[in-house]
Formats: sequence, structure tokens, C-alpha cells
Amino acid sequence: MHGIARALREGASRIVVLRVDRGMEGNFSRSYVRGLDEELAEHDHVLLVRHGHEAPEATQKILDAIAPRAVLRLGEVYMRGHEPIEEDWENGFAANAALQIGYLAEWGHTLIAMAMPDHDFPLTETHLGFSHAAARRLGLPPLERFVVPRPREAGAAAVKAFLAAHPEVTAVAAFDDDIALRTLTALRDLGRRVPEDVAVIGFDETEHGSLSTPALTTIHIDAEILGRIAARTALGLDPEGLAPVRGRIVVRASM
Repeated sequence: MHGIARALREGASRIVVLRVDRGMEGNFSRSYVRGLDEELAEHDHVLLVRHGHEAPEATQKILDAIAPRAVLRLGEVYMRGHEPIEEDWENGFAANAALQIGYLAEWGHTLIAMAMPDHDFPLTETHLGFSHAAARRLGLPPLERFVVPRPREAGAAAVKAFLAAHPEVTAVAAFDDDIALRTLTALRDLGRRVPEDVAVIGFDETEHGSLSTPALTTIHIDAEILGRIAARTALGLDPEGLAPVRGRIVVRASM
């Protein structure tokens, strides 16, 4: 509150707005917001987060009213068709996608499928593109792709049809943990053993993966440093000394 009051006195807003699109909520976004919020607070600014399911008109009214210092959009660089540079493969979004595909390859899986959501989100095609590129870099065949819809019965039917058409697939890399859990449920309903018949790995760890049967192997992504870098950049400060942290594999029973 003190930061807002001072902004009004000085005639310059100390508010930074972050837009988080629908489908991008998860551990990545939570850790990003935490880093962004803490870094802004250290420089006497405040953060306002708007989620994508809010009406755009309502968001614009808020922006007009508060005239924020900056408006950020989570993952915006990738929404503009950003092609991965080598740095992305070291510690960016591409590196995390490659970590997922690479772990399956380390376990000897060469025929891999990507389980996708039934709705497109802002980074759906980007994520899929990075995964395809990771497979090419590893010398793997092109990834197969299928959708795992809701409800439960529809998901089981989709997985059954896919495996019937592609019996050679031995592993599934899921778009996120939610899709991975839908896949695990479908495989169990179909009497398929995991990981003996089909291995499954999630992405962007949620707490629910540890509660499934079998427990879900997944990729944990900590974006706190990315949030801090974004805060400094928005304020015109040097982000030197802040290096993004690469994701890590959370090994459980589905692999």
C-alpha cells in the first residue's frame, strides 16, 4: 500500500501487471510469479496478476485506471514465434522439453508419443515444436501426437484408439501433469501396465502426480529466477548475476 501511495504522490506508477493466459497455471507460473513479486518488492514496486479467463475488457479498464509501470505476459516471447537459440536448449523452455524427451530416450524408448490437451493454449504448438526438435536432435523418429480429452470415458477411448493404431509406441510424454494423469487413468482402465507396457512422463510437476497409481515421473521447473529477471528488465535494471535454473526430473514409478 505504501508503494501505491508514493506512486500517486510522485505521479509515476509503481505497479507492474502480469497477464497469465488460461492453461498456463502450474508450478512454472507459480514460481515465476513468486520471483517477479519478490524482486519487484525489493525495488518498492507491487505486482498485480491477471489471469487469462478474466474478460479482456475488464483487464483493460484496470490498466487504464492504474496506468502501470509495465504490463508483462507470461511466455510472450514464445507466443511471437520465437525460434529456440542455443541458450534456450541450455536453460530455457526448449531445454525442459528436451529433458522430458531425453529421459525417455535414456531408458531406451525410441517410439514416443505426445499426449496433448483437447484445447489449444498459447504455448501448445511451441511446446510441441520444441519436443519434435528435441527428438530430431536425439536422432529419434518423429513423435506421434494424440489428444486425451475429458471426461474419463472419452480419454480411455482416445488412448485405446491411439494404441490400436500405433502399437509400436512404448512411451508417452505428456503436455503437462494433468494430461499425464488422464493418460495414466486411461491406461489403467484399459488394463495396460505402466511402465511395463507403456511408460508415462509428465511436465511441470504438480502435487497430484505423487498421489497417482503408479506415481507420476515428471519434470519439475523452477522459474523464480526468470521472474526476477523479468522484474529487473521491466524496471530498466541490469539482470546480471541472475541465471535461469534448468528443470529436473522427479523420478517416480511411471517410468
